[in-house]
Amino acid sequence: MATQTEIAQRVVEAILAQKLAPGERLGEQALADLFGVSRTLVREALMQLQARGFVEVRTRKGWYVVEPSIEQARDAFAARRAVEAGLLGQAEGRLEGKPLQGVLKRLRQHIREEQAAIEGADAATRAFLLADFHVCLAECLGHRLLSDMLRDLTARTTLVATLYQSTHDARASCADHARIVAAIERGAFDHAAALMLEHIGNVEDALGHSAGASADAHEKLRATLAPLRVGR
Repeated sequence: MATQTEIAQRVVEAILAQKLAPGERLGEQALADLFGVSRTLVREALMQLQARGFVEVRTRKGWYVVEPSIEQARDAFAARRAVEAGLLGQAEGRLEGKPLQGVLKRLRQHIREEQAAIEGADAATRAFLLADFHVCLAECLGHRLLSDMLRDLTARTTLVATLYQSTHDARASCADHARIVAAIERGAFDHAAALMLEHIGNVEDALGHSAGASADAHEKLRATLAPLRVGR
């Protein structure tokens, strides 16, 4: 039986994997049936997600994934630039006296997983891993609090990218990540921060216009909230 936190986590993961779209309805009973829990527990999980800015309740209609406005999109990208450039700018001091090879090993492994997902057919895993790189980077640099913050910020910008039809290529994102890791390996943390700012800017610049499609609601919900099979 899933807990409130696990339900919320699965929803955020589905957003990161671009399996949950902005404006998509989340029925309490359907979620309760899917997870084998009470509607009360589902409602508590949805209220937690509402507080984090991922879902909203519409009067007499129910719960929906939020549809970020252009202003909210700009705020999310601005927040990511501040946080991610900041953590890279401070990385040298935080890593002083600590072995860099362990950090590089984990980041290189993450990029290999991204590349494998890009070559494969699993679009959801590909989208999740490309977003998760930023969370992984924060964790590797010893920023536990910021890694949680970045998970939410990255999920917000993923919603934006889904809503406004981002044209940013997965291969380009993976190549950007590899360049950032290469700069870290050289100890060029200021350059890594500059590359991160460029990368986030490229993702933001690739936003287009929204469009949508739908499928059978119950089966789509089941597929959407299936656990992602990625290593952490």
